[in-house]
Amino acid sequence: MGEYASHDAAAALARVQELDSTVRKGSKWYVRYQVIYGCAAAVMVLCIGLLPAPQGVAIGTGGWIATVAGLSVYAVRQRVSRRGFGRRHIGMITVWTLLYLAVLFPGVTWHQGAASWWVPGAVVVALPGLIGGYLEARR
Repeated sequence: MGEYASHDAAAALARVQELDSTVRKGSKWYVRYQVIYGCAAAVMVLCIGLLPAPQGVAIGTGGWIATVAGLSVYAVRQRVSRRGFGRRHIGMITVWTLLYLAVLFPGVTWHQGAASWWVPGAVVVALPGLIGGYLEARR
């Protein structure tokens, strides 16, 4: 009888390892998602801050909407995500939003067209996606 129990336990352990490997390989998509998100956020901030007012906002916002729509479709089509994905994703979006607002409002008010404000601001806004992608790749 102990022979059957050990066989069942070994089979269950092998199945767990197989599923873990599947989730690990299948959730690499979120690294790409975050890096694209961070880079697109930086481009949007640069467009809004450095291009002339109506065109810069239109180009930056239009590109941002297209990127977020594409990333959303991409995310929905993925088969797996790691445990805690929702919490990490909401955290990344929250930090990004706070940094974006901290760069956007003073920039539009006092620094319109000043590369010395918008280039570092674009880097700061890209950090949540880039750091998140790095951390996810290490998992």
